[in-house]
Amino acid sequence: MKEKIKRREELLKIVARLKAEGKRIVFTNGCFDLLHVGHIRYLEKAKTLGDILIVGVNSDRSVRLLKGPKRPILPEDERAEILSGLRCIDYITLFEEPTPLELIAQIQPHLLVKGGDWAKEAIVGKEIVEASGGKVVVLPFVEGHSTSNLIETILTRYGKGIE
Repeated sequence: MKEKIKRREELLKIVARLKAEGKRIVFTNGCFDLLHVGHIRYLEKAKTLGDILIVGVNSDRSVRLLKGPKRPILPEDERAEILSGLRCIDYITLFEEPTPLELIAQIQPHLLVKGGDWAKEAIVGKEIVEASGGKVVVLPFVEGHSTSNLIETILTRYGKGIE
């Protein structure tokens, strides 16, 4: 499944070909550090909105900038490989920047999808996608399912070490 993971230059060539074939491109992004059921439901729903689902994954450096020095838990290559095992995802690419703005500008997806923990007005790349005739979709947040919640549960249950 690692063949789903593409460098940006290669992905952009693939996207151009897919668009020429009339495929509807859906893009989303995230850290995906400790994959959980909220991620799965979100990604499966995002896939139903188009033909091709592309996921931008924050690099380790990018995650540290966003989440602090203790994150990510899993390194970028493992996070990308885990995602590559999901049938709903067609392509994955890593990005180094703090936001996926440049990647979105290059891909120009038909749909930009984010979870309900984001206000539509605050979604990075919204203006770019809408200016090119695309749509921004906010999917419902799956309450109680987050990487932060998982980390908290682990610390609470095993705070004194695994017994």
